[in-house]
Amino acid sequence: MLAVDHPRYKWVALSNTTLGNLLATINSSIVLISLPAIFKGIHLNPLEAGNVSYLLWMLMGYMLVTAVLVVTLGRLGDMYGRVKIYNAGFAIFTITSIILSLDPFDGGGGAIWLIGWRVLQAVGGAMLMANSAAIITDAFSAEQRGMALGVNIVSALAGSFIGLVLGGVLAEWDWRSIFWVNIPLGVLGTVWAYRSLHDTGVRRKAKIDWWGNATFAVGLTSVLAAITYGIQPYGGHTQGWTNPWVLLGLIGGAAVLIAFGVIETKVAEPMFPLGLFKNLGFTTGNAANLLASVARGGLQFMLIIWLQGIWLPLHGYDYESTPLWAGIYLVPMTIGFLVAGPLSGYLSDKFGPRPFAAGGLLVMAASFLGLLALPGDFNYMVFALLIFINGLGGGLFAAPNTSLIMSSVPANMRGAASGMRATFQNAGQVLSIGIFFSLMVAGLADSLPHSLSGGLAAQGVPAQTADAIAQLPPVGTLFAAFLGYNPIGELLGPQVLGALPAANAANLTGLEFFPRLIAEPFHDGLVIVFWMAIGLLVVGAVASLVRGRKVAPAVAGPDAFVAHEAEVKAEVSDAQPLSPATGVAEPIDTK
Repeated sequence: MLAVDHPRYKWVALSNTTLGNLLATINSSIVLISLPAIFKGIHLNPLEAGNVSYLLWMLMGYMLVTAVLVVTLGRLGDMYGRVKIYNAGFAIFTITSIILSLDPFDGGGGAIWLIGWRVLQAVGGAMLMANSAAIITDAFSAEQRGMALGVNIVSALAGSFIGLVLGGVLAEWDWRSIFWVNIPLGVLGTVWAYRSLHDTGVRRKAKIDWWGNATFAVGLTSVLAAITYGIQPYGGHTQGWTNPWVLLGLIGGAAVLIAFGVIETKVAEPMFPLGLFKNLGFTTGNAANLLASVARGGLQFMLIIWLQGIWLPLHGYDYESTPLWAGIYLVPMTIGFLVAGPLSGYLSDKFGPRPFAAGGLLVMAASFLGLLALPGDFNYMVFALLIFINGLGGGLFAAPNTSLIMSSVPANMRGAASGMRATFQNAGQVLSIGIFFSLMVAGLADSLPHSLSGGLAAQGVPAQTADAIAQLPPVGTLFAAFLGYNPIGELLGPQVLGALPAANAANLTGLEFFPRLIAEPFHDGLVIVFWMAIGLLVVGAVASLVRGRKVAPAVAGPDAFVAHEAEVKAEVSDAQPLSPATGVAEPIDTK
């Protein structure tokens, strides 16, 4: 076991936290690409009306839980030790992976087993994500922090894309293997973390903010869950935004979050130190992080639909194999992350993080403009170049943005700041599903019914049947494309198909009819989605350039000042002085 002051200790901390972050984020997307295999394995039709909620909660439950808990767990890391919380997270994550792979049920029971244990797995993942950046910030000096955070954060972002490839490959073998893969790495990481990591940050005993934790969890869960159900049809509408329960979740959740904000200004030991937002650098860094996360999440889902539902079938890939190949064809984006991330962290240490953070978002925006110009049946080399550029932009942004956020807070608030950063990032992923699926459904609703009824009628389907199918909610078509699933045969049924000429029936259920049918309506929706993403990224780039006032960070008393005097003098920070107890700005004498 290396001592804290050993020259190699910081590299041990970086290696272990990078493994933890990688596992946590791989598991946010590995299920995404494996959903067709999972539903087939537990004998559940994902497109039946009653099963859509299972699909959405498998898709979003993990991300929702991590978004809700990372601030609390980061704050607990400040209070009881970041390494202690991080190590417990590794153990929980590994144990739940074993349990998930042992799902003994079929149908709805099997789905509920997976959703429930995924929620607990997400608690472990949130422990890892909430404290990894703070552990690295404690271990590295200001001169190397950008590089270290670059490696760690970009591995996390790349993990969401690695999960797509890994999930596609493993699901071809056995759907349970997507959980098996966590077990050896989880055991290794858990033992390694308990044996090697030390708490080096400032730790101070404090009371748990129970009311703050409760109102934050209830409020954020209500809002994000309402967004989840808002994209489902309701009462004859293509979406569920008029559903009273959705409205109650949105309005009630927002009211509870407002109450949370009031509570946090009153308690002595707030879970979410709102005073940190008095520092402009911290506020704008998190705003850019949220905007980039929403844009990136929307891109990931739209590209999967584009590949699995349109491009791959048009190029001869069977629907059953499209999840695997969609992951493979998205590899250039992951490569872009891996190339740019550590390099950007290293350069931002030398030249400052703001130009790289802002520039990265503008590069991503430029790649969206290029993707907008592509036809539905694109040239893959052009597509690969554009998503590689998008990955480069994301890699350029990630480490400098994290460095800006983490360097703008006092040392004894880094766990809370790390959790808050992760909350914005994870909440952005969940928001992106609601926002971009809603925009896509709105775009499809204008043009899909006409394309569907006309295309079916042209193949001899009776007009009444064609019109009835065309009036079905477009979200079903969207989910079919998302899952690499051809719904035409199921929608028409054997009686209608049996009454058609054999050539027409074969054409309707073949590889090209459904993709060509939805290609133009999908592109109409894609234009709306990508322009929205471009706008978010440009605003995020502007926010990244805003500077806070450079002053010395706060300390927790004479002993803490002595311990951190060297760091205070060495770091060029945007931090505003904050009370360690309340997070509220207060003046200090830095002379």
